[in-house]
Amino acid sequence: MIHSTAIIALGAQLAADVRIGPYAVIGEHVQIGAGTTVGPHTVIEGRTTIGRDNQIFQFASIGAIPQDLKFHGEETTLIIGDRNKIREFTTLHLGTEDGGGVTRVHDDNLFMAYSHVAHDCQVGNHVILANGATLAGHVEVDDFAILGGLSAVHQFVRIGAHVMASGGSMIAQDAAPYTIIQGDRAKVVGLNLIGLKRRGFSAAVLKSIKQAYKLVFRSTLKLDEAIAEIEQTLERSPELDLFVDFLKKSERGLAR
Repeated sequence: MIHSTAIIALGAQLAADVRIGPYAVIGEHVQIGAGTTVGPHTVIEGRTTIGRDNQIFQFASIGAIPQDLKFHGEETTLIIGDRNKIREFTTLHLGTEDGGGVTRVHDDNLFMAYSHVAHDCQVGNHVILANGATLAGHVEVDDFAILGGLSAVHQFVRIGAHVMASGGSMIAQDAAPYTIIQGDRAKVVGLNLIGLKRRGFSAAVLKSIKQAYKLVFRSTLKLDEAIAEIEQTLERSPELDLFVDFLKKSERGLAR
């Protein structure tokens, strides 16, 4: 299961069936769960915990210290869940003390080649970062979001659930759930209706999301007025509540 040329530090905790490829390096504070495979020349270091059935491809760098000049060796962590695919040359970094100390990646995500997850990011489930997509520090990415190739997300931005960001997008403000965004600086250009239909959203829920979208992004109402109109006039659902809750909690302002 472990190639003879791999370097496994004393203290590393690996499940019995973990596979480690040639010339991989595993640090002393690393924990790796059952069924996970680690490709050749991968480096996993720091206080990094990796769950079950992940596929980590060659030359990935996982658990390195943050690219943050305020970091001075604090004991921070990177936590990765289950069934993630981490492709070639992807980088995922430890958290910082100022950011809560934890960079966290949940389950069933795809990080394509050369994508980057910086310190203190929080990545949900079923997220895709295409080739070269980059998250700056403290970014939150909610479930089923897709970031196109070479897109970049500014520090402290939140990407809502089911968002589709076009390739090359420079995202400096929060992206509301269900939307498609593109450009520099990224703006909302529509709803991700194809993605929502593929994920089983009912016709009734899609109708309410469309109405809410028009009130927020295609009317002359101020944001608080649009939220009030949504809550007073549209049929409530968990999906619509998620949209409204995101709007209320936005701190960087919405991409409009």
